[in-house]
Amino acid sequence: MTVIEIPGSKSVTARALFLAAAAEGTTTLLRPLHSDDSEGFAEGLKALGYAVRQEPGAWHIEGRPAGPALDETDVYCRDGATTARFLPTLAAAGHGTFRFDASAQMRRRPLGPLTTALRELGVELSHGEREGHHPLTVTGRGIKGGAIRLDAGQSSQYLTALLMLGPLTAEGLDITVTDLVSEPYVEITLAMMRAFGAEVTREGRTYRVAPTGYRATPYAIEPDASTSSYFFAAAALVPGAEVTVPGLGTGALQGDLGFVDVLRRMGAEVEIADDRTTVRSTGRLHGLTVNMRDISDTMPTLAALAPFADGPVRIEDVANTRVKECDRLDACAENLRRLGIDVATGPDWIEIRPGTPAGPVEIATHGDHRIVMSFAVTALRAPGITFDDPGCVRKTFPDFHPVFARFSQGLSQAL
Repeated sequence: MTVIEIPGSKSVTARALFLAAAAEGTTTLLRPLHSDDSEGFAEGLKALGYAVRQEPGAWHIEGRPAGPALDETDVYCRDGATTARFLPTLAAAGHGTFRFDASAQMRRRPLGPLTTALRELGVELSHGEREGHHPLTVTGRGIKGGAIRLDAGQSSQYLTALLMLGPLTAEGLDITVTDLVSEPYVEITLAMMRAFGAEVTREGRTYRVAPTGYRATPYAIEPDASTSSYFFAAAALVPGAEVTVPGLGTGALQGDLGFVDVLRRMGAEVEIADDRTTVRSTGRLHGLTVNMRDISDTMPTLAALAPFADGPVRIEDVANTRVKECDRLDACAENLRRLGIDVATGPDWIEIRPGTPAGPVEIATHGDHRIVMSFAVTALRAPGITFDDPGCVRKTFPDFHPVFARFSQGLSQAL
């Protein structure tokens, strides 16, 4: 059995940084993710005047419930969607003029439903070029609160940003959601807000957040479930293989651990204990049809594994993957076809038929870390796969290639 230590969750690290910055007191985050996204979030907080001290394995954040320490500043959000969506929302609760910009990739990704909601709450903001996209200027004067409606059908991050804002408002916030994707990520948000002292309830499609503020607390970051999916998929693929990820078990916050249930349906053996999850191969993978709306970040992992199933794999209800770092539906289809695999796609689905991927092929990554890490799984059974931008994994897992290579060597005897 191979045991893999997975870096901290990107989603949990980003939320913890926001909550720590907004809390009364100093918070210590244990085992935060060290990657371009999380470092970019920490740098964004520093640019806003928050005190962030980073040590190996622990980050210390001095909270400022009143908002950023500066009354005017510029923040560069890099490629990070959480940075680009959460930090303007945090700044809106403060007082000052805050200018945000991001990479060309992040500029293409939408902000519109979030900035529309902020305007409805009385926040003065303007888009520098294209409406609903970065660059963005926010003029913060504090937020009274109130009731709003939100379409979170493109990204649950819009709802998360507003939920985390709620305790910082003067009167609280009611958010009625008209559409929602990736709902398990919202459950992460709610659990973490409560850990920092917030009071939030849900009645039907309405979330009610009390104006409690936040209290600092030590917070341990659990391993990243989305990153774990590549190792779980590899273990399911290789006959005789088995992998255990400690720190992800029955109490895990992240819905993406649900990917192992997909692997179980395909024929892999899965054991989920209190503090770890194990996947082992049975030597066979079955085709299936699966709705991945709630775990769509693992869609590329399944797409890259799908050719090795004994029947078609159809992934449905993943339209939101078209507005990620790249159009992931098209990117997966493009690369599978390069490998000689029969693929069909629609507006919100992809179907992959069984086949033998043929190399050598250079994978078009489109600068997307998840495309690289997913097709590293395919490469276990398709020698000659390379990547046009292997370094884009720095976004979430800078050491992915050496770690996965060592992991693969451990599986080689089973091949």
